[in-house]
Amino acid sequence: MFINATIIVNKCLTTFICKISNMKKEVIVLNCGSSSVKFAIIDAETGETGLSGIAEALGNSDASLSFKLNGNKEKRALPVKAGHTEALNAISEVIASTGVQPIAIGHRVVHGGEKFKQAALVDESVLKAIEDYASMAPLHNMANLKGIITAQEAYPDLPHVAVFDTSFFQTLPKKAFIYALPMSLYREHGIRRYGFHGTSHKFILDSMAKILEKPVSETSIISAHLGNGCSVSAIEKGQAVDTSLGFIPLEGLVMGTRCGDLDPSLPGTLQKKLGKTVDEISDLLNKQSGLLGISELSNDCRTLEDAAGEGHEGALLAIEIFCYRLAKYIAGYMVSVPTLDAIVFTGGIGENSSLIRETTMGYFAHFGIRLDEQRNTDARFGQGGKISTDTASTAVYVVPTNEEWVIAAEAATFA
Repeated sequence: MFINATIIVNKCLTTFICKISNMKKEVIVLNCGSSSVKFAIIDAETGETGLSGIAEALGNSDASLSFKLNGNKEKRALPVKAGHTEALNAISEVIASTGVQPIAIGHRVVHGGEKFKQAALVDESVLKAIEDYASMAPLHNMANLKGIITAQEAYPDLPHVAVFDTSFFQTLPKKAFIYALPMSLYREHGIRRYGFHGTSHKFILDSMAKILEKPVSETSIISAHLGNGCSVSAIEKGQAVDTSLGFIPLEGLVMGTRCGDLDPSLPGTLQKKLGKTVDEISDLLNKQSGLLGISELSNDCRTLEDAAGEGHEGALLAIEIFCYRLAKYIAGYMVSVPTLDAIVFTGGIGENSSLIRETTMGYFAHFGIRLDEQRNTDARFGQGGKISTDTASTAVYVVPTNEEWVIAAEAATFA
């Protein structure tokens, strides 16, 4: 009798341990913009996404919630002019219907300054710091902050973790992050290069280390994250050593609506010539420039490629400038990465536009870097891989990014 009871207890204990070990570490990941909330439930260990979606057009009459659950797509209307609170409430209902028991909530936060070198458990001091850094990311941080506060009300019992775009770039050397301005501006006001898209560049680094079968600490790449926002990062032996985005997410490459590099005198000159305020000039540089401003048509690369195919001069010029600027940055960063293993494209444009990749890498033919036409064509819509020829002097890859998985994995460490 005693032996049988012991066997039963041991079996129950074994079953319990197996269930515990097989439990998914599911994390809610939130990315709050000024008029949208992207969300997902992600297994922090495998990256598996059971639910993903977006609440968009917040504050407008056509606000809506779209999501994909286990392969099935659904779209729901939100109340007219619904804000972040209404959106988070609707998202919470969808999450509750799945029966998932999340262990944490990970929040994407664009700017963490020098204060945050890694993810942080949200408390009052973290919230204040995010607000303090809002002037450095005017399109992002206040929206991120609003999303965190709203989510805390919806999920008061879960740990909320802020994962910062800027953290990955805390390894930049001073020669890369200091601007040629009076040093007092850095010491007293934090004026320096910070870098952004850090979660994406980190994911690409880790992915390439696996592809190349090398330790992360021995992996060296130039990573080009190309979406509506764009950046290039130089990563030497596992550490970021330079990056194109600067004090705010405006410097560097031509972007969807952002200008990237320009003569520093232009904002002041435009302010005087056009009679505009500082905020109006900021809006011009952040929301009316880039691909949209050059093409006078769209900030969407797909629209521009279609228009360019029909001979639209503005679209053709926008694509040409975009690729030329990108090629110059990649070439420049070869100086920063002496043990370069690969050039990597990622992000919505980087992963899907064979034309952008072909045009950009066309500038590198005299370096002995050439793309394989078929490989480049095939590497789209979630399919990555090597796209350079086997004889290229430097390999070129497409690797789909997964910023949400990085955020989930870091948030799970606080659960």
